[in-house]
Amino acid sequence: MPVITNIADLKDLHRRRTPKMFYDYAESGSYTEQTFRENTTDFEKLRLRQKVAVDMSGRTTESEMIGRKVAMPVALAPVGLTGMQRADGEIKAARAAEKFGVPFTLSTMSICSIEDVAAHTTKPFWFQLYVMRDWEFVEAILERARKAGCDALVLTLDLQILGQRHKDLKNGLSAPPKMTLPTMINLATKWQWGLEMLATKRRFFGNIVGHAKGVGDASSLFSWTAEQFDPKLDWDKIARIRDMWGGKLILKGVLDEEDARICADFGADALIVSNHGGRQLDGALSSIRMLPRIVRAVGKDIEVHMDSGIRSGQDVLKALALGAKGTYIGRAFIYGLGAMGEEGVTKALEVIQKELDISMALCGERDVKELRHENLLVPADFEGDWV
Repeated sequence: MPVITNIADLKDLHRRRTPKMFYDYAESGSYTEQTFRENTTDFEKLRLRQKVAVDMSGRTTESEMIGRKVAMPVALAPVGLTGMQRADGEIKAARAAEKFGVPFTLSTMSICSIEDVAAHTTKPFWFQLYVMRDWEFVEAILERARKAGCDALVLTLDLQILGQRHKDLKNGLSAPPKMTLPTMINLATKWQWGLEMLATKRRFFGNIVGHAKGVGDASSLFSWTAEQFDPKLDWDKIARIRDMWGGKLILKGVLDEEDARICADFGADALIVSNHGGRQLDGALSSIRMLPRIVRAVGKDIEVHMDSGIRSGQDVLKALALGAKGTYIGRAFIYGLGAMGEEGVTKALEVIQKELDISMALCGERDVKELRHENLLVPADFEGDWV
């Protein structure tokens, strides 16, 4: 067992143990990857304010996200193709999250289906929806999520059209991978991944194959997905989905104060300040830079969450201190999954919780819910003076 002290250790193991196309899928952004990079580097511009001679006993990282008690205000973000990072990846990640006491969010573009995850867990998880042109499919998948006991819908707003990720095109990304010569050479070095993948039947997009009209195999799947993301998604269609769902709703992909106000007026339970991990609009501001503005605009009216760029417990602390009520990790748990399966996801959560707990204490705080702007030293130009 390697000694794991931080998320970067898991990332290194992930890179060594997972096929290149799936590692690159997780570790990439769109176009120049400026936003992808700044999502993490902008956290480094924030400093923590140390406090001494304070009582650090009796600390807690427990909190709530949309009324759900959580061991810490960190959820596992929806990540497509998670089951290609490790065999049955969504099931393993969901089990780790359940045991740890944090929410797991299943992507529409998962390898394991909603029913697969529900059959291997005992508590409700969240479901993330990409809006498709095929409304029969949308209605059916929402009903499937309800039947599986999903207690919140995470509706992604920032993927009406797909941002270009150069690495995915160059690698010929597919699920399962196409057996080109470069891919076969790379897979020959990932024998443990290959053996586990051979042992599972879950190798396609489980929420789509056999459920979407006319999609019964890989070739029909790829043609269907290529034309299904709905570029006409607007607030009227979002309202229709809200009414169809009828349960707790989280709107994901907000990076503008005006959009945030619409979300607040819309009656959603939470919004997620997010730029899709830098995988959509390259050149957009990082989530952590936009977070304070959106909190000021709507933080009293709607629960504000944040994702994109979180790689440590200190990052979580900084987001919470700037007003977020919850955070999401995507790549951080994927590194753990690719490195060590379910155990690796647990390790990623343990690393983040320990960093959050210790850093919070050294900032003079004992309750994660009490973190505030005064715990940080923020550069005067952090949010920028944009015109």
